[in-house]
Amino acid sequence: MNSRERIIASINHKQVDVVPIDLGSTTSSGISAIAYNNLKQYLGINKGYTRVYDIVQQLAQPEDEILDMFNVDVIDVGRVYNTEEKDWYDITLPSGHIVQFPTWFKPVRDEEGNLNVYSEDGILISRMKKDAFYFHQEYYPYLNGYPENYDNITEAMNKVQWFKIAVSPWDHLNDTNFWEDLREKALNLRENSDRALVISSGCSLLESGNYLRRMDNFLMDIYTCPEEVERLLDVLVEQHLALLEKVCKAVGDVVDIIRFSDDLGMDQGPLMSPEVFRKIFKPRLALLCDYVKKHSNMHTFIHSCGSIYKLLPDLIEAGIEIINPVQTTAKDMEPYRLKKEFGNDITFWGGGCNTRSILNRATPKEVKDYVKRQLEVFAPGGGYIFNQEHNILPDVPPENIIAMFEAVREFSF
Repeated sequence: MNSRERIIASINHKQVDVVPIDLGSTTSSGISAIAYNNLKQYLGINKGYTRVYDIVQQLAQPEDEILDMFNVDVIDVGRVYNTEEKDWYDITLPSGHIVQFPTWFKPVRDEEGNLNVYSEDGILISRMKKDAFYFHQEYYPYLNGYPENYDNITEAMNKVQWFKIAVSPWDHLNDTNFWEDLREKALNLRENSDRALVISSGCSLLESGNYLRRMDNFLMDIYTCPEEVERLLDVLVEQHLALLEKVCKAVGDVVDIIRFSDDLGMDQGPLMSPEVFRKIFKPRLALLCDYVKKHSNMHTFIHSCGSIYKLLPDLIEAGIEIINPVQTTAKDMEPYRLKKEFGNDITFWGGGCNTRSILNRATPKEVKDYVKRQLEVFAPGGGYIFNQEHNILPDVPPENIIAMFEAVREFSF
């Protein structure tokens, strides 16, 4: 099998020759720029760049040499943008690491050393403090309540850091002939690589409400004023469907996987009861999945952190085929339980290494042993793509990253 065949076969729950691997195809399966810098230094790789393509989370775009080294089978379509040196500039992070930011992103460094992002009308919308590793949302457009109508929702979204500071290809959305250009670039990427292709479309429901109202308010609103929540969600669904129409038309026959994102869980369980999820969110998610299935060949992928065991039957019924990051450290998310109960119905993309206490703190041998135990449960019979649980963070030693991928290579069914 080549990489694309391996990924697709596993999504279709067929036994594959070796475990499929992801590193960096999504913004929840990647590597921090600091960890990436440290990895390259450890490997003695002095060429190339550490390019921060996800500004908010400070994630590096893995270069071809790293993808080849770790036998990565899947890549992000967004990497076809910002490919020239003129598209990037050097910046020194507070940690002392030299990385590159895209030239369209010019944060303002204040006298305390913080990096600040402002809207066109001067509102502080995002900040990375001098001792922090990530940008933090500073402005919530609907903090003081819901508007009477949503005629200006696009303007509000443009003051949310997750939309204002977009990852590729969406940082080029306003380019002339963007959709035609995206198709041409995606076709070229497919023809010149046998890796599976992913496009991230966002299409969040709960998270978008959190970004607009602030998380504490929106979670309370779900119970205290559900009619306002549903009114907002209907507008979001309308916007998401308009985007999906363009995505499916442009690359629905080129890209293999489309990624949604909506964090639904916390450590101890879902952020809402399954009954509330079924009433408010599930029907709207199903509309998005149905559109993709009717108008493209893409498989549906959702990123959701936390304990979502109780929601998995509903996510599957709504049309989700792939779940990430498979946070096995959360309640009810034990690998054996997940594989036994849902292994025939959904693909687990992640869960390969605990990033809270193993990947960052264990010895390389302990990392290898842990990864192989996870693979013994998840990998047989397909329905599994290897990735650590969410992104590789700045404190992860390069030796452990190497040990993790070596363990996958050494594993046999």
